[in-house]
Amino acid sequence: MDWKNKLYFGDNLDILRAQVATESVDLIYLDPPFNSNANYNVLFKEKTGEESAAQITAFEDTWQWSVEAEAVYRELVTSGPKKLADLTQALLAFLGRNDMLAYLVMMAARLVELHRVLKPTGSIYLHCDPTASHYLKMVLDAVFGPDKFKTEIIWKRSSAHSDGKQGRRQHGRIHDVILFYTKRYTWNPVYTPYDQQYVDQFYRFVEPETQRRYTTGDLTGPGGAAKGNPKYEVLGVTRYWRFTKEKMEQMIKEGRVIQSAPGAVPRYKRYLDEMPGVPIQDLWTDVNPIAAQAAERLGYPTQKPETLLERIVTASSNEGDVVLDPFCGCGTTVAVAEKLKRRWIGIDVTYLAINLVQRRLRDSFAEHLSPYEIIGAPNDLASAEALKEISPHQFEWWAVDLVNARPANDHKKGADSGIDGYINFFDDKSGQAKQVIVQVKSGHIGANYVRDLKGVLEREKAAIGALITLREPTKPMLTEAAAAGFYEPKDFPGRYPRLQILTIAELLEGKKILHPELRVETFAKAERKTKAQQDGLF
Repeated sequence: MDWKNKLYFGDNLDILRAQVATESVDLIYLDPPFNSNANYNVLFKEKTGEESAAQITAFEDTWQWSVEAEAVYRELVTSGPKKLADLTQALLAFLGRNDMLAYLVMMAARLVELHRVLKPTGSIYLHCDPTASHYLKMVLDAVFGPDKFKTEIIWKRSSAHSDGKQGRRQHGRIHDVILFYTKRYTWNPVYTPYDQQYVDQFYRFVEPETQRRYTTGDLTGPGGAAKGNPKYEVLGVTRYWRFTKEKMEQMIKEGRVIQSAPGAVPRYKRYLDEMPGVPIQDLWTDVNPIAAQAAERLGYPTQKPETLLERIVTASSNEGDVVLDPFCGCGTTVAVAEKLKRRWIGIDVTYLAINLVQRRLRDSFAEHLSPYEIIGAPNDLASAEALKEISPHQFEWWAVDLVNARPANDHKKGADSGIDGYINFFDDKSGQAKQVIVQVKSGHIGANYVRDLKGVLEREKAAIGALITLREPTKPMLTEAAAAGFYEPKDFPGRYPRLQILTIAELLEGKKILHPELRVETFAKAERKTKAQQDGLF
């Protein structure tokens, strides 16, 4: 059966239960929102690459005790695995009905489903911070079993906090926790380079002919004859040796046996450039956070570096395996899985994330991108209506994305600025961008909306305005839009209606906003992966 990678828009609990088959996933990485009560913004960039002041709230990093949390708690106690039911009640007795318990019961419900979809040979990495890691470890023990715990990885995510002068009275928090649990699992050893101090201390010899660094190792057989080691003479020295006489003679021919002085015990020459490095440990200080000017930086607030995910995906999966990220955000796990030739499933509850993942994949892999499908995003009028009823804000983001526009800065909107999205374009040699203003209306509409949009055009000095509607426009609306006339660029052929009305139905059929340049970059572009990077990194 042909596999298509999958990008799901929606609540991951519902999607896991309805869409992901039992024991179908080889590796799970999840970086769920922490219980920090923070609002996270997504920054956008202008086409020039400069950072824009525009930013919108992607999500609130918090979980609150609510009717929904109470319902999930009761479901876990009555229907969940016994150990998890017992633990959940104990956590309630200890913590009470508060936001931390809401976070834990919501995560517990999802971990039950993640355990179900994970293959018997699979692994799961849960990325969290020290605020909740001790509680989450107990939840993982209850769901997977304490014997399935393998490692608590400490990732040093920043160098230092410099706010001591501002009165900080505690240690700087510079690490995250990654909890690694398995069933019967894949493990591919990963190595890190030796540090220079180790090299200088242990590989202090340099071969004059080749300039290769080396150290020497013991060739004698520990335990002597009792351990079955052979006894013979090597370079005038008789000992019990680790190797057969034939093997020793071969190593002497290859120049791998050296003697520091006549009569000295021969030793084995081990070259530095033949050693794989240090096997990966549980303290990761060598994976740097994403620098402000890094090519992979997309402006997503909780974005993790690709090198971190490359280490996890490489160690715990093989080519062709299925990697799942149920909180995929800006798509780092998805992008790394694609690069390392894994199959992948990404899930996110915000359409902004789905939008960003698509652009990241397109920018990074271009024509080499594997086939994938988006599931859960509206693809007809009925599903568009349904999304509008569930979340008008998500509907707005989705509609803005249909015309390849940048969402407006909702912190500037106040009550309503009349602007839901922008498209910047260039049609002359001045270097000054022109602008299309996009407005989305999902309810009742009339000619007054067109007149209002015209007023916004004048206020913003924009070239073109586009009104996206879920309903069919009325005849007075079309008349009002036609009366606005045309935008005619001086240096670009053609003329374009100054006020354009497009229905969701038309956009779903492929209709576009008419303006001098259709191509526009809205998010920061992901770094393009070369064919060599995709084929030969690991």
